[in-house]
Amino acid sequence: MNDRTLLIRLLSGVPLVEEPYRAIAEELGMTEAEVIARIESLLSQGIIRRFAVRLDHRRAGIGVNAMVVWRVPPGDMMQVAEIMARSPEVTHCYERATVPGRWDYNLYAVLHGRRRAGVDRSIARLSRAAGIDDCAVLVSTRELKRTPPGLALLAKEGR
Repeated sequence: MNDRTLLIRLLSGVPLVEEPYRAIAEELGMTEAEVIARIESLLSQGIIRRFAVRLDHRRAGIGVNAMVVWRVPPGDMMQVAEIMARSPEVTHCYERATVPGRWDYNLYAVLHGRRRAGVDRSIARLSRAAGIDDCAVLVSTRELKRTPPGLALLAKEGR
C-alpha cells in the first residue's frame, strides 16, 4: 500500500465509527498501527498540512453562519481579537489587511447559531465587550458544495 492510496482514502473522510483508523486499515489491507504511523509521517513531512474534523453545520442543527467584519483601531487589535476569539460562538477569528477607501474592515469573526436572533444577540454582546460597534454582518444564504482541495485537484487531473 502506498501513501497515495492512503491520502485518497483520507480525502473522502474519516468514518464515524468507534475505531476509524482500524476501519480505514481494514479497507486498505493494513494494520491500524500502520495507518496511524503513515498519517503521522505524512504530517511530519508536511505532505498533510492539516488533519481536522469538519462539521456539517446544517446536520448539526446550526442554521445560521455569519461572518462579522469589524473596524478595529490598529492599537486595539490584540485586545479586541482576544475578546472575540474567546467567545464560544466564534469559530474563526483573524486579522486582514484593509483596502483603504473600499473595505476598511480588519477583523473577521465567524459565528454560528441555530437562529439569526441568537447570533445577533451574540454580536451585540461581543460589540459591548470589545467596545467596538462598527461592524457589518454577512450571513450565508445557502450551503455551497464543499469539496476538500485535494479531492478537487485529483478530480481536475482525472485521477
